[in-house]
Amino acid sequence: MNRVRLQFLLTFVISGFPFLHVSSQEQPEITVEELREHVRYLASDSLEGRATGTRGADLAAEYIAAQFRRAGLEPRGDNRTYLQNFEVLMGYELGSRNSATIRVAKRERTLVLQTDFRPLGFSASGTYSGDVVFAGYGITLPGKAYDDYAGLDVAGKAVMILREHPDSGNPHSEFISLSGIRHKVTRARELGAKAIMIVGGLSDAEGRALLPFTFAQSGGTAGILVFTITREIADQILEASHKNLRTLEEQLVASKKPASLAIEHATVALETEVSAVMGRAANVVGFLPGNEESLRQEVVVLGAHYDHLGYGGEGSGSLKPDTSAIHNGADDNASGTAGLIELAEYFAMKRPSLKRGLVFIAFSREERGLLGSAVYVERPAVALEKTVAMVNMDMIGRLSGGKLIVYGVGTSPGFSDLLTRHAPEGINVKPVPDGFGPSDQSSFYAKQIPVLHFFTDLHSDYHKPSDDWDKLAYTGMKSVLEMVASVALELNGTAERPSYVSVASPRRSGEGRGIRSYTGTIPDFGEQSGGMKLSGVTEGSPAAVAGLQAGDLIVKFGTVEIKNLYDYTFALGEYKPGDVVDVVVKRGNETKTFRLTVGIRK
Repeated sequence: MNRVRLQFLLTFVISGFPFLHVSSQEQPEITVEELREHVRYLASDSLEGRATGTRGADLAAEYIAAQFRRAGLEPRGDNRTYLQNFEVLMGYELGSRNSATIRVAKRERTLVLQTDFRPLGFSASGTYSGDVVFAGYGITLPGKAYDDYAGLDVAGKAVMILREHPDSGNPHSEFISLSGIRHKVTRARELGAKAIMIVGGLSDAEGRALLPFTFAQSGGTAGILVFTITREIADQILEASHKNLRTLEEQLVASKKPASLAIEHATVALETEVSAVMGRAANVVGFLPGNEESLRQEVVVLGAHYDHLGYGGEGSGSLKPDTSAIHNGADDNASGTAGLIELAEYFAMKRPSLKRGLVFIAFSREERGLLGSAVYVERPAVALEKTVAMVNMDMIGRLSGGKLIVYGVGTSPGFSDLLTRHAPEGINVKPVPDGFGPSDQSSFYAKQIPVLHFFTDLHSDYHKPSDDWDKLAYTGMKSVLEMVASVALELNGTAERPSYVSVASPRRSGEGRGIRSYTGTIPDFGEQSGGMKLSGVTEGSPAAVAGLQAGDLIVKFGTVEIKNLYDYTFALGEYKPGDVVDVVVKRGNETKTFRLTVGIRK
């Protein structure tokens, strides 16, 4: 692509003249060389994986803003800049008040923080003093075929549990879907427990091992005290009942039957203080105005997220969570970001021919729940009712065999023909009707805006440190972008705006791996505290039939109190298809109850 000359940039900065457009003599072109140049920088080690709230993410945002400025896009972020800033929850940190004491028979021991015990990042803050019970693995199978809580009174008490499950050598075990720490904590809380103590090590060799503070910390607080203890401390607590952890563990594994017990003559006194750590993130927003009098107030949005996983680690989304290494995210999503930059320059050179406006957005915090796009649709640069369509690019750098997956083909009646008209030779479009999916177009579709999402599919380097710039298929990337440009140009100029269609789908995010119960709810990942907020519900789904709608905050599902998405996933596992449950939601200033018949996930 012929670049807008640096002299143009200097002239604009120094003189403050209104935005200029590029001479019509310069022909727009998308080139392999420039795509590679952008990806090499964005996916370089110097940006350290572009995790939100880090210096690397800030450098990436500055780079994108500089490219938008160089192309001549108008800034549409905060205070006449390109950056749309927002606060994000970065994680949690321990406060000053964290202590634990165990009393066994007449002996008392004060535990050492970070050596004997450690609160986990999703623990509630507070105090507990009282009895302890041992609940094995803390698992209840559906139908009570196995129930660690059978006959065990845990209400108002602290519960000690083991990690994993009693069938850990079996990759197809029915216990697997119930063995997550979050699931176990919610189970204990729903049974009335006030604290849960997770034994850290899985063997005697790990007797002093503690779970990391960051273990399972995303997704909001648990609502009860949660901390990890060593096997040594667990054995001291069990000693009063003449038991030890190894024997109980062997019994559970051998028999596949519970070995739970109320621990006699043992109490604990706990205090935890866990504080939220907030950080700053920023979308990068640029704008090109339209020229057609009847259409210029409307816009088409082009988007791609630029954040990635940083150094990986537990809870980051890395598929190598035990490895601390820079996850450069060349395909995910330096590829889409590079494409967005190229399209900004491409359309800047076609500025006089644009009929509608074009908004270009590089989203932040996509990897941790589509937060950047959720923020944008609440604070849009151009009113959402004037946004006729959104085109998203997430992982467009690994075109193989010409296969291009496009989500959202069913979200407007003409989209299938639109893609057929503009698919170049060598590209085989695999259409997906649904507009919802694990990327930023979902936030727009939830606001009843037609969407298209371009994606060249997953690969073996996805969410791993090996997703590097030299593995991308840049020629294929260029072909994808030429198709996106052609599609966007038609959307920009067609006299009739695309009409929105709500697409029915049997699969929705947030409904739990291995859970067959289906409701059709769409979580709003931008706001998940004090319940589970909905960004929408699927057409014709059980949630839609019951009367739930976008903006509702689910606070109770059946008998389960809902504080976050994990609780909701847990609740779905408690009910089977055909069950009728009461769903309590907060809608504005009102609290409403809806009767929902659970469907089946196909």
